[in-house]
Amino acid sequence: MKKFKFGEIKIKKVEPGQLTDRLLLLNLYITQGLTLIIGLIWILFQKRNPFELLIFPESVHFVAWGIGLAAVMLVVDYLLTHIVPEESMDDGGINDLLFRNRPVWHIVLIAAIVSVCEELLFRGAIQNSIGPYWTSILFALIHVRYLRHFVPTGWVFLSSYGLGYIYIQSGSLWAPILCHFFIDLFSGLVIRYRRES
Repeated sequence: MKKFKFGEIKIKKVEPGQLTDRLLLLNLYITQGLTLIIGLIWILFQKRNPFELLIFPESVHFVAWGIGLAAVMLVVDYLLTHIVPEESMDDGGINDLLFRNRPVWHIVLIAAIVSVCEELLFRGAIQNSIGPYWTSILFALIHVRYLRHFVPTGWVFLSSYGLGYIYIQSGSLWAPILCHFFIDLFSGLVIRYRRES
């Protein structure tokens, strides 16, 4: 049996046009899995129970926070796409590749996985350590595909700060999870049906 050598792993930049659907999904699910694992470990190092963060609160006011911020963010995003030149909002075509031919059930699944994994790490773990401002800077930096343009990078930072704010105000991680889910779901459905028509 041949031994696996980490030194033989080569990382190279891949343009969106070079990505197959399988490779794109594999990358998405691996990164979300790593995000989840890092978040769980970070929370455990904080001597907190990650499962307690995911308990539904008795009060449903977190729903108003989550849906309310999602509505505001969608309106601002809509305005940005009509005010700012299209090339300034370019993410390199990754969102189009991810959602344009995806069945609706899979868009729902992707939105659910991404929202739970990312919010558990960023709001549940990191924000507890360094606060919403620095968490939002880190959140903007990991969304590498937006870093080429100032407007989407700033928008990701502000969105993240809003998610951190509603987490603090609602006292429930489900508020930012719900908001993140609706944003990703709506964006994915818009891309899918815009492409179909």
